[in-house]
Amino acid sequence: MQRSISIHLTRIALCGCLLSSLGALNAMAGNAAKQRSAQPTTSNTSEPFGLRLANAALARRWVPVVYNAAYVKIAYPGGDVPWYTGVCTDVVVRSYRTLGIDLQVKVHKSRVGSGDRNIDHRRVNVLRKFFARKGKSLSTAKNPALYQPGDIVTMYLPNGTSSKTHVAIVTQHKSSAGVPLVVHNRGYGVQLEDWLFARKITGHYRYKG
Repeated sequence: MQRSISIHLTRIALCGCLLSSLGALNAMAGNAAKQRSAQPTTSNTSEPFGLRLANAALARRWVPVVYNAAYVKIAYPGGDVPWYTGVCTDVVVRSYRTLGIDLQVKVHKSRVGSGDRNIDHRRVNVLRKFFARKGKSLSTAKNPALYQPGDIVTMYLPNGTSSKTHVAIVTQHKSSAGVPLVVHNRGYGVQLEDWLFARKITGHYRYKG
């Protein structure tokens, strides 16, 4: 009887240790993902800026994100919503921030939004105004040759539930038809998809900070 109780208590202790270890690992993973989002990259700066931006966006696919369009008060500068949440604009903001460019600050100082440092840089229409003013506005024609890695593309989603506007980053990868693939979050986490011409393009920009 005593031996049975001892074995049972040992199992309980082992389970507790395992749960504690899993909790620590989850916390470490969360901190690591948060640090990757906030810190500039040490990638090869000899590569073209657009390629580095595209690679920064591609790297975001490995961070699990729950789509959440809720308004959140964040710090300034360098503010961000929780690392495990985000929308399409957060892919853009976090990718630029990986390269040391803080769109929260850039957008706020450009005065293209409402002046709300919590949300302006996370709104597609505000980013459109910012990229048009501070970057280059390019053709929105359905010609794959016009789109380069790191280009920003905005779209109109007629059936969008949380928003009718969308934004994605063009990458160096292409479909079998030769159309550049994009990195974006349309509600299912950050993904690489053949979606460049899936919806009406409302803007095409190139911004290097």
